[in-house]
Amino acid sequence: MARTSLLARSPFAPSFWRSPVRGTRFTALLGVVLLGGITLLFVTGLLSYAAYNPNLAAVNDKTPDKGILGFYLFDWPTDPPWLYRLTQGVHVTLGVTLIPMLLAKLWSVVPKLFTLPPARSLTHALERLSLLLLVGGALFEFTTGVLNIQLDYVFPGSFYPLHFYGAWVFFAAFLAHAILRTPTALRNLRGMRAPSQEGGEERGEHGKPGEGATRVARDEPDELAAPEPADPTVSRRGAFGLVGGASLLLFATTAGRSFDGPLRRTALLAPHGGAEPGSGPGGFQINKTAAYAGISAAETDEEAWRLVVTGRTGTVRLTRAALRAMPQHSSALPIACVEGWSTSDQWWRGVRLRDLAALVGHEDAPDVFVESLQRRGAFRHAALRSNQVADPRSLLALDVNGEELTPDHGHPARVIVPGAPGVLNTKWVTRLSFGGVK
Repeated sequence: MARTSLLARSPFAPSFWRSPVRGTRFTALLGVVLLGGITLLFVTGLLSYAAYNPNLAAVNDKTPDKGILGFYLFDWPTDPPWLYRLTQGVHVTLGVTLIPMLLAKLWSVVPKLFTLPPARSLTHALERLSLLLLVGGALFEFTTGVLNIQLDYVFPGSFYPLHFYGAWVFFAAFLAHAILRTPTALRNLRGMRAPSQEGGEERGEHGKPGEGATRVARDEPDELAAPEPADPTVSRRGAFGLVGGASLLLFATTAGRSFDGPLRRTALLAPHGGAEPGSGPGGFQINKTAAYAGISAAETDEEAWRLVVTGRTGTVRLTRAALRAMPQHSSALPIACVEGWSTSDQWWRGVRLRDLAALVGHEDAPDVFVESLQRRGAFRHAALRSNQVADPRSLLALDVNGEELTPDHGHPARVIVPGAPGVLNTKWVTRLSFGGVK
């Protein structure tokens, strides 16, 4: 008897869950929003991974055992030059915006996690398994994503493979769950406007029987509605407003870091929000300072620094003066990073990468392996594809916004390539190996 009484007061008892807000239609509406949002998140996430050109070189590939999961990879284009700024800005901003929707959806279905028996049929067992993977995967992906954009690298390993493989597990569970539940969700949404059915029971917006409410047929019980609902403190419409308002607030305090000017000041929850750091060559955002990268003034001094360029005809060593003696070109290009922040176009000036390739015997621009003076970090070495080298806007930049590069922006020289993620625009370049990518 005591055991029965204890079970009746536990989460496994239907009477334990008493919120009048829960219901299949409340959950269905959240599910439809998440269906579109998470699908877009997954697609933009795949595009972000493809932008790193992981099949080009081992230094670019942070998930070397990806196997068939890399089927979608392709040569990342240089047009439009703001492509990565757009796709990654959407990916990160949308991910943050969807957090209240995700939490509300998980709250709305939490009674199902305690349903007894655990599996009533094979279909039900598959649904429960997909739900377990879905909840775990969602919490893992959103948590690691938020930590990454906040620059809190507290992962038990590299963010890249953790987030990559976690995304595949999460999306596989999400897809299975969507296939199993979408027909029911759409039926529930259609029922919100369907005429009342004879013999049905009226339920108001609080989840209790009420006048003027939509009728729910008795032969289709609401499996998420509380059998013994408590007195309402908020209506379902109010709950939707609360969740939607929270999402809009997160959007408003995050999206601005993808812009310049006054909008960046609205990004209160983002590390790269707030006022611009200044004007001129240092007047735009950065991730890593020269001090963090271990770059000393002595090794970037005009007398000490040399650029080593290797290719088909051998090796040349160039001073900054020699680089300035070569034809100089300008490009207006943005910087966009995996954390979702970006800048508008900055004016870069320097030597075209394809001209440096021609200097060592490459008439047709090949792939290039870029090495930095940077002491640590995942992308102190990076590889660029031939289409990126060949683009006339791709530069080994010496100046930005009319002045010499500052140490934090890559002095004495840095790569800038249209459409490439920020980490592939290597700073403090010391060596270019054309045709030497492995």
